[in-house]
Amino acid sequence: MNTLIPTQPLLAPHLLPNSRLSPSLSSPATSMSSRKRKADDDINNEDNEMRMSASPSNSPSMGNRQLPSFPSQRHTQKRLRLNRDSRSLALPRLLETLDQNELRSLLRTICDRNPQISAEVSQCAPRPSVGAVFSVLSNYENAYRTALPYGTREGSDYSYNRVRQPLLELLDALKDFTPNFLPPNEPQPTISLGYLDRATEIIHRLPEWDSFQHNRHKHDAYEELAAAWAVVIREASKRAGGIQLHNGEWDQKLLKHNEASGGRMEEALQVMRQQLGWISGDVGRPMAGSSQQEHSEPSSIRQQLLNGTYAQGVRVGPW
Repeated sequence: MNTLIPTQPLLAPHLLPNSRLSPSLSSPATSMSSRKRKADDDINNEDNEMRMSASPSNSPSMGNRQLPSFPSQRHTQKRLRLNRDSRSLALPRLLETLDQNELRSLLRTICDRNPQISAEVSQCAPRPSVGAVFSVLSNYENAYRTALPYGTREGSDYSYNRVRQPLLELLDALKDFTPNFLPPNEPQPTISLGYLDRATEIIHRLPEWDSFQHNRHKHDAYEELAAAWAVVIREASKRAGGIQLHNGEWDQKLLKHNEASGGRMEEALQVMRQQLGWISGDVGRPMAGSSQQEHSEPSSIRQQLLNGTYAQGVRVGPW
């Protein structure tokens, strides 16, 4: 019996031409799906490689170096909290915004409304010094000078009408400050005399007005200062026999003030003569070894003042 030998080689079932498992006969959708998956895989691989290359641990330049860590700003800076509960500004902050004039006006208003506070402020406030007082008086005098009209004679009636208000403010301030430097408020005669010396100079600088009634304010100021000089001179004469009056040459200064005022300081000058009369016996007495020419010379103004013979027979005051 003869056996049939196949003329074609045996093939696997999926390699057969008509098999549905053959790659050559696979559907187009399956082929496109496999290509898409392959492309996605390639893209994912590239992204992973880029991440790995950008990572500091995989970078050859960085190695195992660690990046510096910065503290959080929230922990280093103190958080500001606004006090939203307070409805008005705190008193210390409010006072910081006020200038000197506003503080004075505020304090004056409070003292006017509350007399007990006014008395307490007067007791607690330090006594003003001579320099502080004349700083204030200088401001008043500057305001008076500024009010003078330009190109007009200072003593004219027109100038007086322009400067009347600042002039009265200056004289009122001087009148209010003077008792503070008189005994018993001021125990040191030297301080009192120094104040009166400078205060009298202010009155000298005021003009003589054409109208007699306009000069009344200046003449009254001279009379008040002359009475103040007399009070201080009497008090100073009780201490060490009035040696402070003699050593400070206050007699010479008062004599000059009397001349500049037209004799309106005569009251104070008479008190000065009386209080320095204890040394008048030595005045005019010739010294040993002095020449006859010196003996024949008239006594000095100081000697005349101490002897009480100065300006005898000379009429002073308004004509």
